[in-house]
Amino acid sequence: MNTLFDKIWDKHVVQKVEDGPTQLYIDRLYCHEVTSPQAFAGLRARGLKCFRPKQIICMPDHNTPTHDQDKPIADPVSKKQVDLLARNCEDFGLTHFAMNTPDNGVVHVVGPEKGLSLPGMTIVCGDSHTSTHGAMGAVAFGIGTSEVEMVMASQCILQQKPKTMRIKINGSLGKGITAKDVALFLMARLTTSGATGYFVEYAGTVIEEMSMEGRLTLCNLSIEMGARGGLVAPDDTTFEYIKGREYAPKGEEWERAVEYWRTLKSGDDAVFDKELLFDAADIEPRITYGTNPGMGIGITESVPTLDDIAPAAQASFLKSLRYMGFEPGEQLLGHPIDYVFLGACTNGRIEDFRAFASIVKGRHKAESVTAWLVPGSWAVDRQIREEGIDKIVEAAGFEIRQPGCSACLAMNDDKIPSGKYSVSTSNRNFEGRQGPGSRTILASPLVAAAAAVTGVITDPRELM
Repeated sequence: MNTLFDKIWDKHVVQKVEDGPTQLYIDRLYCHEVTSPQAFAGLRARGLKCFRPKQIICMPDHNTPTHDQDKPIADPVSKKQVDLLARNCEDFGLTHFAMNTPDNGVVHVVGPEKGLSLPGMTIVCGDSHTSTHGAMGAVAFGIGTSEVEMVMASQCILQQKPKTMRIKINGSLGKGITAKDVALFLMARLTTSGATGYFVEYAGTVIEEMSMEGRLTLCNLSIEMGARGGLVAPDDTTFEYIKGREYAPKGEEWERAVEYWRTLKSGDDAVFDKELLFDAADIEPRITYGTNPGMGIGITESVPTLDDIAPAAQASFLKSLRYMGFEPGEQLLGHPIDYVFLGACTNGRIEDFRAFASIVKGRHKAESVTAWLVPGSWAVDRQIREEGIDKIVEAAGFEIRQPGCSACLAMNDDKIPSGKYSVSTSNRNFEGRQGPGSRTILASPLVAAAAAVTGVITDPRELM
């Protein structure tokens, strides 16, 4: 019996090149302003149109400012990229969710919430965190700019078929433990290269009990273990999330779709190239201490000592700690922080804002902390206001900014200053990722909220 990944992949094979790659049909291409300009330029140079324009959805997100979006973008590089995407969409007849329109947001938040990412699809984007959409029960992965051009021109891509891995997590998550903590736990256990060459299916009771927002967060971070992507078999949680969304099937078409989607699961006798099993009881709220997402610890644990690190890895370990200003064996609870960022394609959904608000309600932002709360889309922003979350966080001294990638990466105005500590719900803590010299501590929305009101790294369970 084939795995879920095999079922979707095999259904999309156009042809196989002997001793070479597979030509794979792509159902959905997402484009943003950073990785698409050269692809459009390539089409123009060859006098080509987009083969199936209705299957391509474009929106700016990386360069969009998170304030004053109704005014011209001040940064000339950002303005050029956002303007160029708009012009390319017009020239090639593509759907464009323009900045400061109700449809806009971070591409990996907007796709699922609009019902554009559906079970059984193949989905690509010139962005590594395209793995997010795998939570819908899809084969979704990031591609390079030349491959974006290939998909635009042919709606196909040449790919080597990855190996398959299943990660099962059984048990139930404890109080204050989120999908982000699960992902950070897996990255620490597997390292940032532990899933290289694999497509990961997440399974087990923890995944079955997880909300769609949680699954989207988990699949988003698959790439940080080196995986080609991650996916979750669609179930009633998936169908309830999709039903009624703008681009989702309707009426009889919906009934037929769900009937097919229920077949999208790995059989009991499916054979994976690798299987791993973990226990939810081993997971607590997590933080990172280093300069890659795999350098993480439980929030009550201490930074590893040299005795815990393989000799070959000790030099890079010490280099990371020097950059972060931490010491081997140091406990980080109580360590002062300067910035908090809630948002990104990892944690910019409504559930993340609900979690943040649950901690800050009745409390107040620490004077020493600058906090950026950035919805992943205008739809999330609307829901925040409908549920009164904006009133809760504003009473606690916070403000809701406008949607965009924001401080996930230093491509817009929201940059963390050099030497400052940022507790961030984003996906990467590389050197300079949030701004030159910035020091990033990855965490869940609950850990971020606890730090925001105390001014130090805090176990959120103490405030729940």
